[in-house]
Amino acid sequence: MIRVLHIMSTVTGGGVERRRLSLAKAFKGTDIQMKLVGTFKSGLIAEQIEQNGVEILEVGDFNGPFHWEKHKKVQQIIEDFKPHIIHGAVYEGVTMAAVNSFIKKVPIVILEETSDPQNRSKKADFLLRLFSFVADRFIAIAPNVADYLKNTAKVSPRKIITINNGVEIPRIVSDEEIHSLKSNLGITEGDFVVGTVGRLFNDHKKFTDIIEALSLLNLPNIKLLIVGSGPDEEMIRQKVTELRLDNQVIFTGYQFDTAPYYKLMNVFCIASQREGFGLVAAEAMLHKLPVIATRVGGLQNIVVDGETGILISPNKPHEISDAIKEIYKSSDLQKKYSQKGYDRAMKNYTEERYVKDVINLYNELLEKKNINA
Repeated sequence: MIRVLHIMSTVTGGGVERRRLSLAKAFKGTDIQMKLVGTFKSGLIAEQIEQNGVEILEVGDFNGPFHWEKHKKVQQIIEDFKPHIIHGAVYEGVTMAAVNSFIKKVPIVILEETSDPQNRSKKADFLLRLFSFVADRFIAIAPNVADYLKNTAKVSPRKIITINNGVEIPRIVSDEEIHSLKSNLGITEGDFVVGTVGRLFNDHKKFTDIIEALSLLNLPNIKLLIVGSGPDEEMIRQKVTELRLDNQVIFTGYQFDTAPYYKLMNVFCIASQREGFGLVAAEAMLHKLPVIATRVGGLQNIVVDGETGILISPNKPHEISDAIKEIYKSSDLQKKYSQKGYDRAMKNYTEERYVKDVINLYNELLEKKNINA
């Protein structure tokens, strides 16, 4: 039995947790035993990870790289579990994985950068480079993240491996479910729906840029469907009211199962100022949606401009407006972007491909270290 200890920060509802769930499902019933260390856990994804046989061990808030009380808790977990592989993700998880695998001499150390840092301090970059010395491999979740590790954090290129994130193949949604949801949300037959999905943190995701774009369009039959919740929801709602768009913008709140909501959309839009990967863009492509995305981070790798959708500049509502109008007016473009986006996502961004790449990396390093199950 190969024992793998994953370490991250909070285990709640984000993309990192979803990929740990992907691995938990893949490892269930195999010769790989997985445990997960986090600062704390909550929500449905954490429950599903545990339902798939992975114990989540909470160590409490991690206050900086030299919080030795938390390091000691991780060291005790390592002593008890005796992992062959430690796999740390998110800055806190990378820190805990690097420091404690070195102290406890874990055979294989994998670190993973899950963001595209724009404002990380030079000290943090230096520490990341220091941590990389104990790593056998440093995973980047997208090509732009690999560039950050190489050029900014100065991680050795021979240690960096790019493993693109992956998302689940969407479940089949019945016509009855779609019809019922449309009725409940007030979406009518002639509406053209622009959709977006994400945590309502406006500094990052810039939902207000999409709302301003809707105002510029001045087309009452174009609706904006916002799927998600977060700390800036009230401010975003106020922006909708300020622009007199209450009849065109629909808030659904947080939805664990987003599949039926994607089915209500005609085009997907993500207006982030920064983005490590952009899982929702890949999800939208798997739902055969044209995608409008900002030319930042991983989004510029996922969306091929003029082929699977339209790339725009960040912080430019008028560019969003123009892109929506271009797709709205052309059914041929809608069909082209939908099919080519789906084909690209199926080839590059599925959960199955992600899991396969991670397992291949594990096997490569186990063989190199002559460790057998």
